[in-house]
Amino acid sequence: MTIEISEQHLEDHDHEQLKYHVHLDPHRHKPTLADVILGGQDGLVNVLGIVLGVAAATRDAQIVFVAGMAATFAESVSMAAVAYTSMLAETAHYESEREREYRHVHLVPAVEREEIREIYRQKGFEGELLDQIVEKITADKDVWVGVMMAEEHQLTPTNRRDALRSALIVGIAAVVGSLIPLLPFMFLPIGMSLWISLLISAIVLFVVGFYKARITVGHPTKSGLEMAVIGIISALVGYVVGLVLKIPSTP
Repeated sequence: MTIEISEQHLEDHDHEQLKYHVHLDPHRHKPTLADVILGGQDGLVNVLGIVLGVAAATRDAQIVFVAGMAATFAESVSMAAVAYTSMLAETAHYESEREREYRHVHLVPAVEREEIREIYRQKGFEGELLDQIVEKITADKDVWVGVMMAEEHQLTPTNRRDALRSALIVGIAAVVGSLIPLLPFMFLPIGMSLWISLLISAIVLFVVGFYKARITVGHPTKSGLEMAVIGIISALVGYVVGLVLKIPSTP
């Protein structure tokens, strides 16, 4: 939820704080960032593993490129579909829990009111102020249920539009990430392409991990190294499989 702040309610000396809050250090949309990283990282690592494995098995640049492109688009469609259906499942779960809360508010209001009281008591409110908060929240069933969903169940509402948006972001990010390890195979000999693909992929994974930590929490360099190492090790599994199942050269 985006909260709009009216400037007319701020003192003159508070406008610099508003400028900092809105422009210099704004909140990021966490789901979007998560979708981009999920799609991009999965696409890159999976396709890198495939092209390394196929390259090790065949040493044929054309086969590597075809296999990589097939994996790119199959992967992106699959991940977009999973993102869409997963969010729809979250929406169904949210709706189910919300309906249950409405029933509880209707059938056992005393119990639900006490839960509201306990939630805000744990936040440090007490006495008359706590009574006022409970009275205010429970005076409106929609507000009451909304508070219970957010505070007790830690659930936020989603809808089909959010699901489509998430699927689109994941799918596009997967395509972009998947194309990165393929680029060297378009222009260079296969032996050189293997090493350059690994290097480029490692750099991209490091940058993504570094950026993620910069705008969320954690040590940027450590996060970047972790993402790069985990991604490359995962992809090298494909290379090992390709070596084991290597196609013998035709005499």
